[in-house]
Amino acid sequence: MKTIKDLKLKPIEDLRKMDKEAFKKELDEVSKKLFELKMKKQLNELKQTHLIKALRKYIAVIKTVALEKGINLG
Repeated sequence: MKTIKDLKLKPIEDLRKMDKEAFKKELDEVSKKLFELKMKKQLNELKQTHLIKALRKYIAVIKTVALEKGINLG
């Protein structure tokens, strides 16, 4: 069973140490995971729907920390 711990989300302290390229890479990886989970949900293969909400919040954290550093990710 997949849990939030299995998603391997980085703590905010680690995000604050990242540079622009690392932010883009992390955002791309998490966006792909989110897309996969949404597709599994549509096919009724996903039982842990709470993971989608956790990834959406993590994407918001990534974008917020990037904006604090003056990096615009879009």
